[in-house]
Amino acid sequence: MLKTRSVGVSILLTLVTCGLYQLYWLVMLTDEANQLSGDHKTSGGTALLFTIITCGIYGLYWSYQMGKKMYKAQERAGLPANDNSILYLVLTLFGVGIIAYAIIQSDINDILEKTHVAA
Repeated sequence: MLKTRSVGVSILLTLVTCGLYQLYWLVMLTDEANQLSGDHKTSGGTALLFTIITCGIYGLYWSYQMGKKMYKAQERAGLPANDNSILYLVLTLFGVGIIAYAIIQSDINDILEKTHVAA
């Protein structure tokens, strides 16, 4: 189910839980981006599993692909589309992937608010 999430609360929960919430957040972001973009190649659970198995290397690919999915989702929603693939990749590469998560969540929230899909 699609729902808006507070970016600030999500970041706070990630910090308070020493990153455990970020794992849940990754799954939710992936599943919601899949639903909004119509691209269901990799589920959130699969993305999490691949990230764990590859010791985070898959997370770099995931970040790049999320930029592509969000671009497609914004286009499908009739909103101005931004391809932030490289930005997400660079943020993740430099260890501040949480900022990429925050931007993705903000974009998902914008799509849900403007299309009135949120529950």
